[in-house]
Amino acid sequence: MLDAEFFRRWMTATAAAVDREAERLTELDSPIGDADHGSNLRRGFTAVAAALEKDPPDTPGAVLTLAGRQLISTVGGASGPLYGTLLRRTGKELGEAAEVSEAQFADALRAGVDAVAKLGGAVPGDKTMVDALEPAVAELATSFRAAAEAAARGAEATVPLIARKGRASYLGERSAGHQDPGATSTALLFAALAEAAGDGAEG
Repeated sequence: MLDAEFFRRWMTATAAAVDREAERLTELDSPIGDADHGSNLRRGFTAVAAALEKDPPDTPGAVLTLAGRQLISTVGGASGPLYGTLLRRTGKELGEAAEVSEAQFADALRAGVDAVAKLGGAVPGDKTMVDALEPAVAELATSFRAAAEAAARGAEATVPLIARKGRASYLGERSAGHQDPGATSTALLFAALAEAAGDGAEG
């Protein structure tokens, strides 16, 4: 069973990973975006970690709902609303239970991913974070490590794609040959999940 401490550990590990990889995320964003993905997410997840430390919620759902709210209020561009929606919807689905099973978490995260896809209007193949989210959530029932590895593969698979959504879509065919920064940060999120579970994966 997964408790609030597990989810706080996940968010803290994500904040550390984003901080560590912020420059790489911004480098990926430079040719096809606004060159701010890394700095925006770093600011957002730093705020998440600070909020969770200041007043730790006592249920899994409350941890993720708080994290989502912080991201929406502190992150500019599209990534704040998208990541915020992912975590808030997942938290809402988990409800007020003090502990949740891995299966309940997988179902809740599925709802979160669906909410992101609806908000951004994206499907797999559009060269967005959905390209990492979909394979990750599909593997979550196997293990957290399998989900992290699937997210990493999904991010790498965006390189040859032509963007059909978001800022990168303005470039048309010139967007091919670049790894999507949103899918890359999504892979960090799932690597941190595996890390929080002690089920280490390559980030």
